[in-house]
Amino acid sequence: MLTARDIMNREVITVTDESTVKELAQILSLHQISGVPVINNNGKMIGVVTESDLIFQTKKVHIPTVITILDSVFYLESPEKMGDEMKKMAGIKVKDILTSAPITVTETTQLDEIATIMAEKNVHTLPVMNGDTLVGIIGKKDIIRTLID
Repeated sequence: MLTARDIMNREVITVTDESTVKELAQILSLHQISGVPVINNNGKMIGVVTESDLIFQTKKVHIPTVITILDSVFYLESPEKMGDEMKKMAGIKVKDILTSAPITVTETTQLDEIATIMAEKNVHTLPVMNGDTLVGIIGKKDIIRTLID
């Protein structure tokens, strides 16, 4: 069975948490990829940012549903969630829109498990880690390529 080591791309394109959203969009477009790991000043991976995070910035604002009873307001949804969404929608830097604590795999993770993670968790970009070190990246195109070979 194929493993992450067999299908991963070892030349990982990354952005820093201080990169702008515009720079991110240019990188994704130029390299025709759907996401990249985000690294901090120390070179440590701190998250992943994807096309979905960019698309999120252009969505409509969702106002939480509330009920008023006897001059009391009850939120049916978390108002904090709205605040988080607004912050992400207004984000200018990658650190504002990234997904922290992303799902990762190791070099020995088998192909069927990688495919399952991507399908069930709706993940497009999986960093491949060796301990705390980023050693590769797997995208959906890498999975599809295994069907051709």
